Amino acid sequence: MPPFRSLTAVEVKGIVRYLRILQGGTQAVALPGDPARGQELFFGKGGCSACHMVAGKGGFIAVDLSGFAHTHSAEETRTAITNPSIDADRSGVIVTTHDGQNYAGRIRNQDNFSLQLQTLDGTFHFLSESDIERVKPDPQADMPTNYGSTLSSKELDDLVSYLIISAKASEFPAGKGAEDRE
Repeated sequence: MPPFRSLTAVEVKGIVRYLRILQGGTQAVALPGDPARGQELFFGKGGCSACHMVAGKGGFIAVDLSGFAHTHSAEETRTAITNPSIDADRSGVIVTTHDGQNYAGRIRNQDNFSLQLQTLDGTFHFLSESDIERVKPDPQADMPTNYGSTLSSKELDDLVSYLIISAKASEFPAGKGAEDRE
């Protein structure tokens, strides 16, 4: 196990929550909304699945949210939806090459000699740094910041509930409940 000083606060909270599960001292989390309606929102009106994946379904360009609620409370999950923090390493970019080609997507790897970019259609482009003219942020590729106004409070509760249920389902794969772990 890595030393605790190398872990982030969120990772430490996740470990503590997991250890409490093993102790058997946790109670069922009260869901703020309806997970079935939350799933409909995730794959429908909310448009979350265009970029995010849950349980192997949805987009791949952004973070997989299958286990997000393992390390985040219902309130933290809601805040992540309504007030997303934009991680520069996960932000979208537009890469322009010297020959005028433009590629929009996410940088998956970069070193002194090359840049690997994944476009929204899933294609990987391996570009030599010497061929790149410019790399600029693409603010349209980041997570929308208006979910607090485009989704009702009830819809946000439903979406949070779906993510909580999804995290619990990812904890125990099909046919592997807590009783099967012994």
